[in-house]
Amino acid sequence: MATDLTPVISAETLHKQLANPDLLIVDVSSAEDYEAAHVPGAVHIDYADFVTAEPPVMGLVPDAASLSQAFSAMGLSEGLHVVAYDREGGGKAGRLLFTLDAAGHSAGSLLDGGLGAWMNAGFEISSGGAQSTPTGYQTPRPGNNLADKAYIQSRLGAPDLALLDCRTPAEYNGTDVRAQRGGHIPGAVNFNWTDAMDPDNPPSLRPEAELRGMLEAIGVTPDKEVIAYCQTHHRSSHTYMVLKQLGYKNVKGYPGAWSDWGNDPDMPVES
Repeated sequence: MATDLTPVISAETLHKQLANPDLLIVDVSSAEDYEAAHVPGAVHIDYADFVTAEPPVMGLVPDAASLSQAFSAMGLSEGLHVVAYDREGGGKAGRLLFTLDAAGHSAGSLLDGGLGAWMNAGFEISSGGAQSTPTGYQTPRPGNNLADKAYIQSRLGAPDLALLDCRTPAEYNGTDVRAQRGGHIPGAVNFNWTDAMDPDNPPSLRPEAELRGMLEAIGVTPDKEVIAYCQTHHRSSHTYMVLKQLGYKNVKGYPGAWSDWGNDPDMPVES
């Protein structure tokens, strides 16, 4: 059954599940890319439909009514397991799955390697416009995977906390400044989201044992609460799904992320 799927699945696993009526496959690429090629049966959603902004803070989670409308339009109903993918590395698809989790719909999987992996495996593709049927879906009770600025500040320095900065090393050390201030949240360690990808076959993931070793080497261990962030919680949503796949039980994301923290002069910063 679709509910047995892990947080990250292969193209081969998805191919075996295509006829499963409990599966909702969602393409988070551009509308043009979706129309050109998508997994058979996949529906489409625009990234802008499930994120919002309060400039300069970007990448926030919309209110429940907006999410209900967006998820209804893509054909979601209670009991469906969502498999999401995109064409740009998995960040958009990861953010959809994170947002579903935040809205209380935790049954979701990321397609490892996205549409590229599907096509490289030689599986059939479809083309044409979206075919989803609105369902009147209402978001259930919110999940507990959200971390905001106040929560993070209250936890700074806690020995059971791992802050995982998923931006580039230049953003992390403050030489690439994308807010009023550069640097990182005090105590955060750097794990560029692309570090999780197999260098010989991106954007597919490295083997799980290798990923665990990389994370544990920087102190990100499964016994800790892990909060992942980047500039807006786009890239770090991919890392959020990777952590779930690796069995981390207490994982949160920080919507707004550095666009929130780095633009607030009252927040402490390290570089």
